[in-house]
Amino acid sequence: MAKEKKTNPKTISAVARAFVIVEKLALVSSSNLEELARATRLAKPTVYRFLLTLRELGYVRKDDADRWFLTMKLFSVGSKALDHIELPTVARPIAQALSADLGETVHMGILDEDDALYILKIESRFNIRMYSRVGKKIPLYCTAIGKTLLADMDEAARKKAIAAMKLVPFTPNTLRNADTLETELERIRKEGIAADAEEHEMGVTCLAAPIRDHSGRVVAALSTSWPLFRYDAARRDEYAVRIKRAAAEISAILGDAVL
Repeated sequence: MAKEKKTNPKTISAVARAFVIVEKLALVSSSNLEELARATRLAKPTVYRFLLTLRELGYVRKDDADRWFLTMKLFSVGSKALDHIELPTVARPIAQALSADLGETVHMGILDEDDALYILKIESRFNIRMYSRVGKKIPLYCTAIGKTLLADMDEAARKKAIAAMKLVPFTPNTLRNADTLETELERIRKEGIAADAEEHEMGVTCLAAPIRDHSGRVVAALSTSWPLFRYDAARRDEYAVRIKRAAAEISAILGDAVL
């Protein structure tokens, strides 16, 4: 046991330094030894030893000008890992924690053709709950999850999608014209949070944040829903921070770098 305690810190330190080098190399097309030592704040002999090991493992290469760069092996490993990630499975513990924190129903949804689709639901702890189910489709233009997904589309795809929509007024609060919707989507892109203020169902309000993959693309949205009588408008910013934090935790599992 004593032996294990002595070697563990060194092993952890070595792994940490190796990944610092890899992460610095990922920010540039190539780097020489001196530049890497300066960027990582490690001694040149130390950086060189790690580079030799990483080259032996196939993760870095050196060209004729003595410049080092990453190979595609790291991307290949990451891509294979993504094949085994099931979004509802990895998101569930985080969604459960968010639901426990806020006490309300939490959903996760993805884009499914012209609608959003619930793929995860965590029930509120209260007796009065929102009626919904995994597999239910919801509109893009009047739900927090839907607007989050719509806001991330590139301009051409978004305009085409909106032009094809019939903006059916589910409630008096439903947005009913494309210009108003575009203004709302611009706000969502800036603030990173979408709202459904009784736009899909009277008496229910909702906030949602984007879930991003390794490329930064929005692949899902995480929301919390309140019956209006339990929603404290004065705490909106606090709610938004908590939902965005939970969405960022899921995004980090998918490889998104921003937390």
